Amino acid sequence: MLALWRKIRRHGTVAEPAPPRPEGGRPPAAKALGGSIQVRHVDAGSCNGCEVEIASAFGPVYDVERYGVRLVASPRHADVLLVTGPVTRNMAEPLRRTYEALPGPKLVLALGDCARNCGLFAGAYGVIGPVSDVIPVDLELSGCPPRPEAIVEALRKLTGR
Repeated sequence: MLALWRKIRRHGTVAEPAPPRPEGGRPPAAKALGGSIQVRHVDAGSCNGCEVEIASAFGPVYDVERYGVRLVASPRHADVLLVTGPVTRNMAEPLRRTYEALPGPKLVLALGDCARNCGLFAGAYGVIGPVSDVIPVDLELSGCPPRPEAIVEALRKLTGR
């Protein structure tokens, strides 16, 4: 054990440098949030492909938390609502209530093609429509599912880091 501590002390922290800041404008409401955001994730009816990529973005490889982004369990503690999947009939009202529970200023990120335009589920009997038909959306991210790098970049746009 002592040898391990000596090696750590000799080499220090070894990590890759952060990529450059993302291009593009920051939503106006994001500037009021400062440099860090609390995110509440809601699955409105997805196939769970986006959830796997979100887990990767918050995992040790991409580590989006180093940019000031943190997942929270309650919408009352969140600044950003991260919504995946098309909105199903059973999830429309819970999604509205979750959005209303967010304190202001609040932002909504529609993640994936299904959240943007229903994707493969367009026209399904249980689908009401995209997220923007139920609650206002500030930022959309395309992809089926979007890659973890794209998720990290979108969240970095909100933090400004």
